[in-house]
Parts: sequence; C-alpha cells; structure tokens
Amino acid sequence: MNELDRIVAAQKAGEARGLASVCSAHPFVLEATLIHGLAQDSPVLIEATCNQVNQYGGYTGMRPQDFVRFVEAIVRSVHTNVRSWHTIADRAGFPPQELILGGDHLGPLVWAHEPAAAAMDKAKVLVRDYALAGFGKIHLDCSQPCADDREQAGLPLPVETIARRAAELAAVAESACMEVGLPLPRYVIGTEVPPPGGARVGEGELAITNPADAAQTLELTRRAFIDQGLESAWERVIALVVQPGVEFGDATIHEYNRPAAAALARFIETVPGLVYEAHSTDYQSRASLRALVEDHFGILKVGPWLTFAFREAVFALAEMEEILVEGETSRIRETLDAAMKANPAHWQKHYGGSPPQQQIARFYSFSDRIRYYWADPHVQTALERLLHNLGDSPLPLSLLSQYLPRQYAKIRDGKLINLPRSLLLDGVTNVLNDYAFAITGGSND
Repeated sequence: MNELDRIVAAQKAGEARGLASVCSAHPFVLEATLIHGLAQDSPVLIEATCNQVNQYGGYTGMRPQDFVRFVEAIVRSVHTNVRSWHTIADRAGFPPQELILGGDHLGPLVWAHEPAAAAMDKAKVLVRDYALAGFGKIHLDCSQPCADDREQAGLPLPVETIARRAAELAAVAESACMEVGLPLPRYVIGTEVPPPGGARVGEGELAITNPADAAQTLELTRRAFIDQGLESAWERVIALVVQPGVEFGDATIHEYNRPAAAALARFIETVPGLVYEAHSTDYQSRASLRALVEDHFGILKVGPWLTFAFREAVFALAEMEEILVEGETSRIRETLDAAMKANPAHWQKHYGGSPPQQQIARFYSFSDRIRYYWADPHVQTALERLLHNLGDSPLPLSLLSQYLPRQYAKIRDGKLINLPRSLLLDGVTNVLNDYAFAITGGSND
C-alpha cells in the first residue's frame, strides 16, 4: 500500500482522513510544501497538469521527466536549506519516499482543436511519458470534445466515449510501467469540474453532481477497462472527480454547501475502494475543507491559492522595501504588470471590464493569472533584487506588524525566522496549514 491506498482504506473504515494535492510548478510553493510536509511528518502529493507539463514542454517548458528532476532538485535544496528558513532545525531533509507525483487532466485537452484520432495519439504519448517518468497518480480526463466531435453541438461528449478513451490511455500507462518494471499507477477518473483556473465572472450557483450520473460514470468506465483487459488496473482506480459545488471566480468564492451535497456524499459510501477527488478547493474555509474530507473527498486539489498567497507576501515585502531602501528598489509590481501586458495570452480572455478593472484583476484576482509570469526573466531579476535589497537581517517588527501580521505573530512566538525568504515561504504555509487541519481534523498552525 502507498499513501493513496491508505487514504482510501481509512475513509472506507470510517476515518475522515485525506491528502492535499498541490498543483503548482512554482519553486517557492513547492519548497514550502516540502518543508511543511517535513514539519507535519506527512507525505506530500505534487501534481503537474497537461498544460503545464507535456511532451512538447507545456507552458513551463518542462516535459514529464524534466518536472521530476525539477522537483528532485527542490527536495535537495530542502535538505540544504531547511535549517536556514524554518525553525524545524532538529529535522533532516524531506524523505523522497514520502513524495507522490501526479499527472492532472491527462488526455486530449491540449490538442482538442485537432481530430480525435490525432489528439488521442498525442494523449497516449503524454500518458506514456508521465508513466515512464514515475508519476504514481494519473487523472485520466477525456471529457474535452475534439475537432471532429463537434457534431455534439456544444453538448458534452457521451459518457461512453469518455470512458472508452480513458481506458485506452490507462492501457498505455499500464504497458509503459510493465515494460520497465515501474510500480503500477493509481488512477483517478471523472471530469465534472469547471474550467481550470476558476469560474467565469458572474457565474451563478454550481450544479452539484447527481449521484446517478456518478454511478453511470463508474459503471461505464469499469466496463471500458474490462473491455481493454484492464481488470487489475480497475482495482487501482482510487477516486472519482465530481462537482461538490465548490469553485472560485475573480472576486467570488462558491463555499461548500454541505447539506446540498449530502446525497452525493452518501453515494460513495456504497462504492468499495473509491473516494472522491475535489478540484478547485482553493479559498474554502477551514470548516468547509474539513467538511469535504468528512464527506469522503479524500483528495483536495489546490493551486492558485498557493501562488496567490505567495504574491501577497511578495507585495507586502515590496511595501517594506519602499520604506527601508534608499537606493534603487526592485519595482517588482511594475515589472510583473509590464510582463503581463507584454504577453497577455494568459490573462486577457479571463479578465474583462475597463483598463483599471483589468489591472486590479491582474494583481488581485482569485484566479491568480499572475502565476504564469513569475518565471519571466525580468520578473525573476526583480524578485532577486527585492530579496537582495531587504538583505539577510531581521526586518523591523513594527513593519511586520503592519504588512505581515500573521508572520509577525509567529516571529514573536518563536515559530518563524525573521528573514525575507522565510516570510515568503510562510505565506504559502498558512494555506497549507488549512489543508493540514482539514485532512487530519487537528490544529495545524
């Protein structure tokens, strides 16, 4: 059994236990995640999406094996730096065996503008590359209609088609792992989630998945696996993605309505060996996150909230920089905005309104499209200058009280080192603490 199996077993034994799934390629987010896992003595699940990482590089420029090496390098840095940036000085580095890598939305999504046959051929290469790179958790997502599926006239693909294509991809993953003797993956199926990155502005109430639809997805996908000779692979399907009614927009949050999802929660209790996986759980309250775990959402995915928290901490440090530094400042906010205006592809279709409204969204939207620009060379230089300007000395407590009050309190209590880099990491840690509370039911601050 691995940790994913243990989560399912615990849920089926009546224990409200879960695992947070960190969907990010941001180095500060991943470093904070690993340090947090070390401090909590808990496994860590990190996922890459098909848009981020694929055989052509994705928007990160990384292929699956590159992402594995990228994460491994951060693991090594945690071994080296944990005593410098965190108060857990008596602990060794993060144990690699406690790290699980996942592939999210693996399927034809990236190539949906092509005919289905061509898109699926590329999706098979994608899944094979993820499997061979050692990703132990694979979300099979074939819900996106391809170019010659348009006869559906805007309607979703038939569930039978989605199931058949998912089983075809599972067969590729199984074969790849068997060829080289890798452990066989755990699979997640189902696709009832809103568009990645947040709901559209003004979206009303979300439709919670009907238990009958969930049952149909499970049965048709099971049959498709069996048709492919994948009975043993079906035993490793651990989770079903459904819509529990949680999502976020630019300035709105759809909070979990537990009574409205009660029938959905009861349904999975009748299904042996499976839990739910919840997407877009960003910005939910601690109580709502805990309620999701108690309602059998054993895997809680989070992404934009983590980089949103990192951005908050960066902007707070920039405010202090303006006060403390007499010479040239980093101008990190201006540099980020210039990068976003120079390459608007990642935000323009998401942020409407007047130019001032768009600028507010670029900086402060919950969908956090700014996360695509931290790797820009000019932004990287500005961030390095910000950290250089603030130096390696403690920042004034009075300014920390003003701009980073949560970190100020931790510093006063001896729980956090007063250095700029540790302050940035702790911005992410505050979010991770909410998930730690949810998946264990305990206090994690």
